[in-house]
Amino acid sequence: AIRAAQLGKTTAVVESDKAGGRCLNYACIPAKTMLHTAEVFDEAKNSAYIGVKVEGAELDWEALGQRRTDVSASLSGGVKGLFDRNKIKFIEGEGSLTAEGEVKVGDATYGAEKIILATGSTAQAIPGVEFSDRVLDTWAAWSLPEQPKKIAVVGAGASGSEIASAYIRFGTEVILVEMLDQILPAEDKDVVRVVERTFKKQGIEISTGTPVENVEVGSDSVKFTYGENSAEVDYLVIAGGRKPDIDGLGLDAAGVKLDENGRVQVDEFQKTSNEKIYAIGDLTRGAALAHKAMEEGIVAAESAAGADTHPVDLDLVPGATFCQPQVASVGLTEAQAKEKGLDIKTGKLKLGGVGAGTVYDDKDGMVKLVVEKEYGEIVGAHIVGDRACDMIAELVAVMALEGGIQELQRIMHPHPTISEAVLDAARAVDKWATHA
Repeated sequence: AIRAAQLGKTTAVVESDKAGGRCLNYACIPAKTMLHTAEVFDEAKNSAYIGVKVEGAELDWEALGQRRTDVSASLSGGVKGLFDRNKIKFIEGEGSLTAEGEVKVGDATYGAEKIILATGSTAQAIPGVEFSDRVLDTWAAWSLPEQPKKIAVVGAGASGSEIASAYIRFGTEVILVEMLDQILPAEDKDVVRVVERTFKKQGIEISTGTPVENVEVGSDSVKFTYGENSAEVDYLVIAGGRKPDIDGLGLDAAGVKLDENGRVQVDEFQKTSNEKIYAIGDLTRGAALAHKAMEEGIVAAESAAGADTHPVDLDLVPGATFCQPQVASVGLTEAQAKEKGLDIKTGKLKLGGVGAGTVYDDKDGMVKLVVEKEYGEIVGAHIVGDRACDMIAELVAVMALEGGIQELQRIMHPHPTISEAVLDAARAVDKWATHA
């Protein structure tokens, strides 16, 4: 909406809830607020070895909840302010498309030259289980009124791993269950091994290759089985995936087609089968990530306004998981590259290999690069460590600008920083890392 307004278009946003949408108010931002508190609380309890003793550190759940609310409210207000400054009309209510290509909100109907759909996604439960007061989606897991004694998280992707990581540091017992053969199934196996080792050290019980079955929901607990084990927990959190939020949107009436996966079909400029309607984010193909949606929104707005634009490269959408340790990646894992038949070489460097890794006690983390042999193209980059999510942007930039491993090997990095591990991982590809 802001980009469309910048390009001189009269713009309106239809929203049934708060400005900023779901990521800001219920998902990404509240989650990271909670994770930050978990990090600080954990450090307060475990910093004596660096000379900081904190006696009687306690978690104030009510204050934590208030801060979570305040952070989202502040950012939502900021979005509303941006709307006002850009003269964007904020229409409260649920919108749907009409056969005439208009937008109906309550009793009112609005015409537009172009329409961009950005309704996001909703949580999916597992077969035979419905969401309730005790069976939670990920949003509800971040806003519990009291700290639970024990939870189980079903699905060990990014969201599930973040929830498990936060709650174990809050002092809650955590069981993390994943149907596939590893936690963080989308990530490189070398990275996952570091996370799994840390999770187990923190006290998370991990069960992979295991379905959750025989779920019995009581008034104050949930019983279930997983493999040969059974458990009773305060809450069962389902973090197994999301589906496009298209119910009641009027796609059929407007002639907007879905693809074979039930997502809105779009071209490289986010245009749907209806020439005047665009769709972005979780409604469309690719990962359900806020930063992907934001960039697609800019492409859609520019295309709709008739401006020059550049399609989003879905091969360069970074992933960022804010568990402890953090995980970030872009491109192919080593296994995926081999499955594609690429002739590759890899470079790895543990963060303990650079001075900052020891200074900040981030020695177990790692940078791993996957490189095509003939021309040195970087086809995948993977980082695990306390600052991984901030570090990945450098590698996205190098790959987007078509820099090869030869260029990265010669880019000077400041000392002493964790980012030096990126430089030496690049040099490790050709076996001349200075810290290995």
